[in-house]
Amino acid sequence: MLTRGEVVARLRAAGCVLAEREADLLLAEGRDPRWLADAVAARAAGTPLEQVLGWAGFAGHRWRVRPGVFVPRRRSERLVAVALGLPRPAVVVDVCCGSGALGGALARALAASPGPPLELHAGDVDPVAVACARENLSGLGDVHAGDLLDALPARLRGRVDLLLAVVPYVPRGAVALLPPEFRDHEPRRALDGGPDGLDVLRRLAAQAPSWLAPGAHLVTEVGAPQVPAATAVLRGAGLAVRVVTAPAAPDPWAPGDDPGDDPGDDPGEPVLVATAPSPP
Repeated sequence: MLTRGEVVARLRAAGCVLAEREADLLLAEGRDPRWLADAVAARAAGTPLEQVLGWAGFAGHRWRVRPGVFVPRRRSERLVAVALGLPRPAVVVDVCCGSGALGGALARALAASPGPPLELHAGDVDPVAVACARENLSGLGDVHAGDLLDALPARLRGRVDLLLAVVPYVPRGAVALLPPEFRDHEPRRALDGGPDGLDVLRRLAAQAPSWLAPGAHLVTEVGAPQVPAATAVLRGAGLAVRVVTAPAAPDPWAPGDDPGDDPGDDPGEPVLVATAPSPP
């Protein structure tokens, strides 16, 4: 059985900045020595820690992560916090859901507060992500396979109160510059947003108005340099837009033993809140 010191040394030699913390998480799994040796080797070879563990920490909960599924980023917890500051929704859709962590985190937070039950739907075009999200959202909501809002049942048209959307927004030319653990182990279509990073957002903006209820919200994130262009895209679809750049506070969850960066380490990407028009 590898000792903690041996695990830390191997991870540090591989360039893992948080070697001590990662070692503790691997050892805490309490699995057999062969699993630990294989896990350390996989992490040292660049496999994301979350895929090695089989789970990702997000918004105070653990979510199953399969190989080949986009790992939810801790900085996107801000997007959920912003959504919790909006009027309580009855119908929520998590589009490009990946593991389903965003929609699931919101559903669990709302379930802990007084109010009517939530109808949650999530969708993804990747069948591996759909299978993973169905495990994570069992008992919380329904997961659909398909491209953007085409995945949804027709009965939801015009009834969606909140649309959560972390769509791919990395400009195509920048994908090669991403850390290897993302670039080499996550599906490219979950990262590549086209030449300027906004191709998927443009398609979503074109679809959203017919699915959103009057006064409903679309909440998404983009890179800081993309804010002016992304705002123009959403306004061009008839949505009013405001940008949230300051950290959302207070957080509705307590920091735990989640892998990844501490919540305070990254201020997060700007969050865009787009609002559908209300009837006069």
